[in-house]
Amino acid sequence: MIDKNKILEKCNKYCQGTLMETLGIEYIDVNESELVARMPITQKVCQPNGVLHGGASAAVAESVGSMAAMVLAAQPNEQVLGIDIMMNHVRGVKEGYVYATATSLHKGRTLQHWDIKITDEQNRLIAYGKHTTIIIKKNDN
Repeated sequence: MIDKNKILEKCNKYCQGTLMETLGIEYIDVNESELVARMPITQKVCQPNGVLHGGASAAVAESVGSMAAMVLAAQPNEQVLGIDIMMNHVRGVKEGYVYATATSLHKGRTLQHWDIKITDEQNRLIAYGKHTTIIIKKNDN
């Protein structure tokens, strides 16, 4: 059994001073096989025409996938690196929040594959993809 509140607190604290904080990404739910984050749609994550930028969608997708691997697959002496992200964008959105859910497809000791779905506040699909992570030993240097 996982300690949901402890994991979410760790995830959100880990993001301080990073791109995730800049984009307003917040981790809001977790269980044994998935992690959920949300990101507000603000001017800084939109294209000039006011629609959520695909790069921002990819950033939240990679963030939630890598964080999921960190808290659900890695050990304390290991670090997680994203090595591949593939995204498909299906709907534009201009306001509110988007929700990114990383669900484990494969949690190997070294490689993990995560299904990523991004939805809006009405649970409509905005984007989806796959994120691959690798777990390596931490370098203490």
